[in-house]
Amino acid sequence: MTRTVTPRKPRARSQARIDTILDAARVLLASEGVGSLSIYSVADRAGIPPSSVYHFFASVQALLEALTADVHAAFRACLQAPIDIARMRDWRDLSRLVEQRMLDIYEEDAAARQLILAQHGLSEVTQADRQHDLELGKLMHQLFDRHFELPRLPDEVDVFALAMELGDRVYARSMQLHGHITPRMAEEGMRVFDAYLGLYLPPFLARRATA
Repeated sequence: MTRTVTPRKPRARSQARIDTILDAARVLLASEGVGSLSIYSVADRAGIPPSSVYHFFASVQALLEALTADVHAAFRACLQAPIDIARMRDWRDLSRLVEQRMLDIYEEDAAARQLILAQHGLSEVTQADRQHDLELGKLMHQLFDRHFELPRLPDEVDVFALAMELGDRVYARSMQLHGHITPRMAEEGMRVFDAYLGLYLPPFLARRATA
């Protein structure tokens, strides 16, 4: 008989140490960028021995992947947060609400901007981000489908995931030019997001009666 092994959650003490490590890494990312990150700099910032960091994260890459997962967990939460659909005139209002929530995360979390938008050249982190985008795209598709009667969308293209990636390209450009997401570039990113979705969604979509 084959048993399925369920991964154990870290004990409370271990989880507290992991949180301390990740918080220290976030501070370094926000203040000095990805290039400042090392096991030793994180340990020094967290006030713990480097061996304690190595115990949970074998490399800087593992640290960055954990931080990227945290950022995307925040994005997932913003897609799952309550929505007053009665105030939405059409799907574009829902689109703007979702995109604004994601912009708020970027605004509040400098580490998120460094990981997702900055040009750090770390292919593994970029790949992890794209994989998370596919998951977010499915959640966003479900969100829109919950409230509006969507047309059939192509199976070979992840429309919502690609819309997010295109919006992020604009925000990344703003980071490159200005060091932050300016109000004008935030607006441009949302316009790109809406414009791409508009290639597949008609201007008017009927609302679902059971939303």
